[in-house]
Amino acid sequence: MSQRLTTHKRVLHAGFAELASADADQMGAVLGALYHPDAEFRGSHPINELDGIPAMLEKVWLPLKHALPDMERRDDIFVAGEFENQDMVCALGHLTGTFVNPWLDIPPTGKTVTIRYGEVNIMKGDKIIQTTMLLDVLDVIRQSGYWPLPPSMGQEMRWLPPFTNDGVRLNSTDPEGGAEALKFMREMQVILGQYNEPHHNTRQGLAEMPQKDYWHEKFMWYGPCGIGTTRGIEGFIDGHQLPFRIAFPNRTGGHHYVRVGDGPYTVTGGWPGSVKAFHTGGGFLGTSPTGREVTMRVMDFYLEHEGKLRENWVPIDILDLLMQMDIDLLARMRQQHPVG
Repeated sequence: MSQRLTTHKRVLHAGFAELASADADQMGAVLGALYHPDAEFRGSHPINELDGIPAMLEKVWLPLKHALPDMERRDDIFVAGEFENQDMVCALGHLTGTFVNPWLDIPPTGKTVTIRYGEVNIMKGDKIIQTTMLLDVLDVIRQSGYWPLPPSMGQEMRWLPPFTNDGVRLNSTDPEGGAEALKFMREMQVILGQYNEPHHNTRQGLAEMPQKDYWHEKFMWYGPCGIGTTRGIEGFIDGHQLPFRIAFPNRTGGHHYVRVGDGPYTVTGGWPGSVKAFHTGGGFLGTSPTGREVTMRVMDFYLEHEGKLRENWVPIDILDLLMQMDIDLLARMRQQHPVG
């Protein structure tokens, strides 16, 4: 299995780099070499769910190439594993280039832009049968000079690559080490689910719960645009965990379509949501409680280092989450920050 997964990584890593840099009239051929004819694409709002290579070309890659003619792909993490008898290749990084034409009606700046992504590819034989790719659309809106939300609790910044500088693992696959890292990470996730009562939702309560035994003292949490990046468990609690738990108490989770480990790296994710909750508290992203049940398209990429979880990158489809609360950030942007 290890050699097969390593081969998948090498082929996809080279193929995705070729796709990003290809001319528009070459992109269809590159997609055809990578994807099964019956492949599905699941992307952030407003891309959402697509069937087949022609739809991927028309709705995802040609618009990106038009917006960023000199686009290139920079992977910070590239790992693989097996879950539920399926080979999976997972990546995290940035598309970058000069933003010269609108993308999703976001006005171009004529300057460099970075589009962060988390990506899970499920294989059928030697071709991709399904891609889930969470692109941080809100962060591109931010880089365009428009901010449609209250200030983020964390720091808005480009996500850093892994502290150990070994996230692109093309020369080998380590399922044994990945299984150990996955076990440790899942213990932490289970604890977060167990400590789910309202009385835990205080700064002191969260600081004292057993999660402290899993996070490294220099832990970095990289959240999506709208939440931002935090440092250490105190930064994580103040910048994300406490406001999130107040807004969405008594969450349910664990509905993962991916759960893989490769050496010290682990990846989980859910679609339509690894988190389901009722929005009954206020303050999250500046919203008032709606009482609605919501799902969250989310991925988690973890790095275990020195026996602790050192870093956690968390792509979340914020636009989709807010759409479920009747907040359409793209419509707000079009009205207040129109193209042209």
